[in-house]
Amino acid sequence: MNGFDVALIVVLLVCVFLGTIPVLSSAYQFLLLPLHAVRNHYGRARPHTPRVAVVIPAWNEGLVIGSSIDRLLTLDYPEGLLRIFVVDDASTDDTPAVVRERAARHPGRVVHLRREVGGEGKAHTLNHGIGRILADDWADAVLIMDADVIFAHDSLRKMARHLADERVGAVTAYIAEGSADRNYLTRFIAIEYVISQLAARRTQNVQGAIACLAGGAQLHSRANLEAIGGRIPTGTLAEDTMTTFEGQLHGRRMVFEPHAVVLAEEPRTIDALWKQRLRWARGNVQLTSIYKRLWFRPSREHRLGSLSFGLVWFSILLLPAFMLLASAALLVLLMLHSDIAEAAFRYMWIFTACVYIYLIVFSVQLDPRIGWHSWREAILFPGIGAVLLMLAALFPNLPEFVAQTVFGVTLGHQGQITLLVIFYLWGPVSMLGAWVARFAERLPGGRFLAGLMLYVFGYGSLLCAITVDSYIKEWRRADASWVKTEKVGRVAS
Repeated sequence: MNGFDVALIVVLLVCVFLGTIPVLSSAYQFLLLPLHAVRNHYGRARPHTPRVAVVIPAWNEGLVIGSSIDRLLTLDYPEGLLRIFVVDDASTDDTPAVVRERAARHPGRVVHLRREVGGEGKAHTLNHGIGRILADDWADAVLIMDADVIFAHDSLRKMARHLADERVGAVTAYIAEGSADRNYLTRFIAIEYVISQLAARRTQNVQGAIACLAGGAQLHSRANLEAIGGRIPTGTLAEDTMTTFEGQLHGRRMVFEPHAVVLAEEPRTIDALWKQRLRWARGNVQLTSIYKRLWFRPSREHRLGSLSFGLVWFSILLLPAFMLLASAALLVLLMLHSDIAEAAFRYMWIFTACVYIYLIVFSVQLDPRIGWHSWREAILFPGIGAVLLMLAALFPNLPEFVAQTVFGVTLGHQGQITLLVIFYLWGPVSMLGAWVARFAERLPGGRFLAGLMLYVFGYGSLLCAITVDSYIKEWRRADASWVKTEKVGRVAS
């Protein structure tokens, strides 16, 4: 090889390495997980029951709002220290009647706030209630929640104990998928939440920077809300993440409380999930631009600008781009020098397999209930195709062995090349397959086909496809109106 060829191969190998950055980031992040046993906030927490005002945004929540209020009123929390404010965002169903009935039954403890003109989005609805709460000096803390979530009996008390430390601005809980009638998609979501909350947010506690307070369960100190202007930031589709950032930028600590469990109803169809997660993904793209002067600029006041936090943030945000880059580099390497391409492919997928096994084994035991009900989804979270790629990387002779013993054929040179091309392009192929699954779901009998495709291509690939869609929507400046996720009261109580 001449000097140009060597330089090109080096560049391509660097591109393959860059494609492994999300895996490296995950490995670094979750290696911190055991440290949460010794590096956490429990040493500064103590029994503490501030006066809490609960604010619930509600638009056409008649099916769920009544049970949510009832469960809040039975929480293990002093009766005189909890008030519930339901902000009715111009609902057209029986939401006002349901809330007024509870308000009449529990005067002073349940308050109905009506907005005659709604539809501006969750942040505006919340601000209507927060403004009313902060205008009075009664509340020491404000609990922001969704209308459909169900708090475990002791969850608020467990969250509130962290506010005994005045440096803490807000506490978030573990939002668990709690549908009584689970299907394949809600089981995937349940595993996702174990990984992204129970595991990942523990590591964020260790790092000292929380990326997002869960929108359905965030307990703010009064001082924290007043420091950020007394309102939830508007103008973005990720108001909960922006609120989290602003609190930390004003010098207060955010804490994740893994033992405060909140059950939530999650989408049962790919299309509904796509709409929900597209809003989240577009919000994160917007925030990346809004806080462009924050990234990788360490500060004594907060940890948001640290190298580790930025690495995790951009690894998630740019995961599809990293996958495409690695696939393209491997394909060019295959055409130039197949031996180098094979070695690079094996390095990438063996490392991925090791991180995946560690992550899944460590994460699912954090919530044995989810691990038991969703063990198939835990194993197949990256998809059957990706699992086969990991096996092929670990056991290079496996494809030839399977072809001979199962199908009774021998892979020739052309067959091997074709198989390698499929292997190397699996990242973009899986994202495309997950994208197609959304449309297949709408066909007659499409629910079964879409589910099968998701098991093959992977739930992770579906999230990546949604992220790509967020890139496109933001680039095209598509309509960014707030789309509500429909809830019908399927949470197991």
